[in-house]
Amino acid sequence: MITRTKYDPKAIENKWQAQWESDYIYRADDQSPKPNFYHLVMFPYPSGDLHMGHWYNYSAFDAFGRMKRMQGYNVMQPIGFDAFGLPAENAAIKRGIQARTWTLANIENMRKQLRAMGAGWDWSREVVTCLPDYYKWTQWLFLQFFKQGLAYRTKAPANWCPGCNTTLANEQVLADGTCERCGSIVERREIDQWLLKISAYAEELLKFEDVEWPEKTITMQRNWIGRSEGAEIRFNAVIDGKREEIPVFTTRPDTIYGVTFFVLAPEHPWVNKITTPEHKAAVDAYVEQAGRLTEIERMNAGKSGVFTGGYVTNPVSGEEIPVWIADYVLMGYGAGAVMGVPAHDQRDFEFARKFDLPIRQVVIAEDEEPTDPATWDQAKEALGVMINSGTFNGTTGDEAKNKIIQHIEAQDLGKATISYRLRDWLISRQRYWGCPIPIVYCEKDGMQPVPEDQLPVKLPENVQFKSTGESPLRYEESFLNTTCPVCGGPATREADTLDTFICSSWYYLRYPDPHNDQEAWSQEKMRTWLPVDQYVGGIEHAILHLLYSRFFTKALRDMGHLNFGEPFKRLFHQGMVLGPDGQKMSKSRGNVEPPDKYVDAYGADTVRCYMMFIGPFEAGGSFKAENLEGVWRFLNRFWSLVTDTWSEHSSTKETNESKAIERLRHKTIKRVTEDLSNFRFNTALAALMECNNALIKQQNEPVAQTAAFQRTLESMMQLLAPLAPHITEELWHLTGHKETIHLQAWPAFDEDMTHDESFTLVVQVNGKVRERIEAPASISEEDVRKLVLTNEKVLSFIGDATVQKVIYIPGRLANVVIRNTR
Repeated sequence: MITRTKYDPKAIENKWQAQWESDYIYRADDQSPKPNFYHLVMFPYPSGDLHMGHWYNYSAFDAFGRMKRMQGYNVMQPIGFDAFGLPAENAAIKRGIQARTWTLANIENMRKQLRAMGAGWDWSREVVTCLPDYYKWTQWLFLQFFKQGLAYRTKAPANWCPGCNTTLANEQVLADGTCERCGSIVERREIDQWLLKISAYAEELLKFEDVEWPEKTITMQRNWIGRSEGAEIRFNAVIDGKREEIPVFTTRPDTIYGVTFFVLAPEHPWVNKITTPEHKAAVDAYVEQAGRLTEIERMNAGKSGVFTGGYVTNPVSGEEIPVWIADYVLMGYGAGAVMGVPAHDQRDFEFARKFDLPIRQVVIAEDEEPTDPATWDQAKEALGVMINSGTFNGTTGDEAKNKIIQHIEAQDLGKATISYRLRDWLISRQRYWGCPIPIVYCEKDGMQPVPEDQLPVKLPENVQFKSTGESPLRYEESFLNTTCPVCGGPATREADTLDTFICSSWYYLRYPDPHNDQEAWSQEKMRTWLPVDQYVGGIEHAILHLLYSRFFTKALRDMGHLNFGEPFKRLFHQGMVLGPDGQKMSKSRGNVEPPDKYVDAYGADTVRCYMMFIGPFEAGGSFKAENLEGVWRFLNRFWSLVTDTWSEHSSTKETNESKAIERLRHKTIKRVTEDLSNFRFNTALAALMECNNALIKQQNEPVAQTAAFQRTLESMMQLLAPLAPHITEELWHLTGHKETIHLQAWPAFDEDMTHDESFTLVVQVNGKVRERIEAPASISEEDVRKLVLTNEKVLSFIGDATVQKVIYIPGRLANVVIRNTR
């Protein structure tokens, strides 16, 4: 027997956390004979404190990893910090300290909190993206992209955040045209910028055959990439006496005869060429106005535009078409030009109505008669039969598209083509706290990459921030001034830094080999651990981080640095933890719940289990502190159950009661195993609570001293261990075990033992419950009928009535349907 003690999490949690760390039980062995399992969670930004969202994500994530370890896998579960970025720089400016000082202090605090969680982190593999031993290899990766022509510098319009004083990628501008970080209205500016040619991988990024990802995430990525099949048709115009061509992309070449106007993006190079003198002032004013809007604002704004005074020729119909400019047309899609077909495109329909432009129907449904477009409420966008289209009249559907494409290709007027919404990734930022771009500029030799043996280009540590937020790197002469790697003469460093998404696009590749100072990773370590087996993180990263990581992996594979093309085999998105008021936690609402005070009051295991119990992991739920009490009582009752009933000298004699307990054990093992394997942590806990309650009811009975009861207690400890690691480790040792519970084999179950030998058959007569009968689980429908119709109590309700039929729902219910003979 165990000496009865009170459950005291403070007394055991620090002890076991220190013991686990000193024993290195969570350190993954690169040479292990066990099958490897790379278990990864999206690493945190070091904002200073873990919040309930971290606990919600990491607790369940850790439980899954612990189960896999007990199932015999060599689990690598690393952690690190995504440490560059604007929040640290803005905080440093506000506090008058260095960004590095603020960031590293936050990391130290968050390390303590992560340890207090009791998670099975492999701390030997920690990465911190703002330290030179990491960003040296970020720079090396940039140079690999640069050598392959996938990283390039150009002058082009960019999203500029005046609040953050930096450019933003399209993905970082919200739908209302504001910066996702500071909320400032984003502007458009034309500046020199660095981009990665992610568009070169658009087609491959649409494929997800080798991964098990949520369908919603796959759909979001495919929609963002925006693949469109159609045709490039070259319209033409005579400018300064010379015939010039302008390509336009369309997904509906079958509507070519319905073009009644032509639209250019305001920044299109043809705008100046085709605008007539009498329209120049209006066009220039419109172009200037459009330049102040972000692409997101332009796509969401109402229709606006201005006529240029110029015309282009439809190459198929020969018709002269007026040319307009409009801000809803973007340079990055379809070459920045649109052929306006208002009868069959809703956007064009609205534009034509606003500016009183002709609407001509050229496609009609097979069973429809032509009507006057002036009477329409909206465009008719469906495929159909071509009309008003010359020799193509009567051609239908996809055949119509193909016939037009064949015609323009035969006449050298265009070609079949594919267009994508995805634009190249803007990666340069005009801020200090980021990875320096390893490029120098020489008056003699131009732009040159920093030689790899001179990496890292270190970020200066003590810089003077300006009140405007402008990057101090532009004024740090010790950083800016260098020598040209080609001629040895004076040169200037690139003063922009890399977008922090570059750092997080490859961190999963560094974890297997974090201390390698000769290369970013060894091929042996890649073969050992990659790709990631299970990745867990928020769906808010579906487009940015996950898309960029996939691009990195595919590009590095093509360069010969990797032998796989997808970074994450399996992906799971956790839900969001809301405040007690059911709203998203935020300081402005005053509903943020810091975890530390609850850990102090209840212990880490209670907080962990509560966060897993509030609802389905993918759905999230509201944090309500009063509900911690229920989980706290469960753990206390389990503690008391084990310490009160554990015996090393249990009876091996089998009784009906011990058989029932053994069957309960197998059922619970099956339920918890299946639930944890499928990230159903709340129902796994519910199964353990049910088993606990059943055992408590029997703890003062003779069955509590049987081997079956003791085996069930032992299995309960093992099943609960991934969810509540501290209390189970303590109980495991109190019950005489010498080795850690977290390296024990996961309990196995016998499928046959998960099925009851008997069940309670509910008997109804004309739909009203009249009796409950204990019946064998294997009973047939015929035997159910016999059992029910020979039961005295049931017969008393039937009386002289005629039994019409017996309806049997297997394993649950039998309903006797009778009819009175009177």
